Amino acid sequence: MAVDEARQHVPRRTAGGTAGRAARWSDRWRRPAWLDATGEWVRERTRLLDSPLATHHVLLATTSVLVVIGLVMVLSSSSVESLTEYGSPYAVFKNQAMFAVFGAVVLVVASRIPARTWQRLALPALLGSAFLQLLVFLPGIGKTVNGNRNWIVLGGFSAQPSEAAKVALVLSLALALTRRRDALREPVKLVGAMALPVGLTAGLVLLTQDLGTAMIMMAVVIVMLWVAGIPGRWFLLAGGVAGVAAVLAVVTSTNRMNRVADWLSGTPDTHEAIRGLAWQPVQGQYALASGGFWGLGLGASREKWSWLPEAHNDFIFAIIGEELGLPGTLTILVLFAVVALMVMRLVRRSQDFYTKLAVAGLGAWILGQALLNMGVVLSLLPVIGVPLPLISAGGSALVLTLLAIGILLSFARSEPGAPEALRARESVVARSLAVLPQRGPRVARTGGRKGRR
Repeated sequence: MAVDEARQHVPRRTAGGTAGRAARWSDRWRRPAWLDATGEWVRERTRLLDSPLATHHVLLATTSVLVVIGLVMVLSSSSVESLTEYGSPYAVFKNQAMFAVFGAVVLVVASRIPARTWQRLALPALLGSAFLQLLVFLPGIGKTVNGNRNWIVLGGFSAQPSEAAKVALVLSLALALTRRRDALREPVKLVGAMALPVGLTAGLVLLTQDLGTAMIMMAVVIVMLWVAGIPGRWFLLAGGVAGVAAVLAVVTSTNRMNRVADWLSGTPDTHEAIRGLAWQPVQGQYALASGGFWGLGLGASREKWSWLPEAHNDFIFAIIGEELGLPGTLTILVLFAVVALMVMRLVRRSQDFYTKLAVAGLGAWILGQALLNMGVVLSLLPVIGVPLPLISAGGSALVLTLLAIGILLSFARSEPGAPEALRARESVVARSLAVLPQRGPRVARTGGRKGRR
């Protein structure tokens, strides 16, 4: 009896009570409205990537942002040197802005050229770039800068033919591999197909002692061969040959030997040891270190006051870190990562074999050069004189890089579904313009009131 009476006083767990507690728990831990709104915003934006024109629009927008950042940083990093050499802090910036405008025109024109036309332009581009590269060896035209004879000077105009050789290499090698697609697994025929485009571009660049550009070109060749489906075991052999060639190029140049030795020895301990070839990388480290997390502020760099050589060219990434801090450098990394994603998307969605190879080559050039430049600034690699694409000062480099982006946009406009989407958009614009009020011929006024003359 006592047990039964005790049981009567114990509260029972009813279904209604459990449901009530679950409801109260759900109300207490309900997701906030802002989280649902954020998720919906993200889902809505990611749906835009399903559009056939997503690659075109994202690549164009990212390139525009990189060029604008580059112009701002060129103005900031070159102001002191421009004032010292030219009497105006805007001299280098004006020159870069002029080439940016010209490059934008080149990009627009290149993006409107049909994708098939680039395949027909491959051979003329190869011969034209080889001709320009040979001008480097002519006395009075070729110019040696920092030990590399890689500039031509005609009148008051100077340019690097090696930048045009990168475009020619991609277009011509893609054409050669496409024509020999059935024989890519035969070593002799593969080497024969590669001999002309690689020899007239990377081969001539090596003769000018420009090892940095030649390394980028060889990276382009490796990526294009990988996309073409070359057996993996062949890359081991090619890598061994390339390694031997790189070692020979280093040991035959005193300047390169000293740079590699300084890189392997690390940061010198004394001020006397810093002077010399170690000066530039050490000052680049100082710039990144003094910038800290948030940076010193735009225009507040200390290293640009004649401390860091090539502050607006090869080491502009160090000035970005000094003035804009970690957020600035991460922004550059994210933007180049977006370019990489768009290149991979374009390779995956393209149905034409030539387009796949050309897109992979152009992407390897731009992204490989960006990684190489940032690796040098961070002292992960020995000093190699290559600019940061779309950001560093340099007219020929900027214009040719924008040409490469324009070619990528041309290929993006030929993605599956992209031509139809472009025609649909043009028809919508045409219909919108058609319904606008049209101004007809003026009717002669007879006066505001009847009878008035």
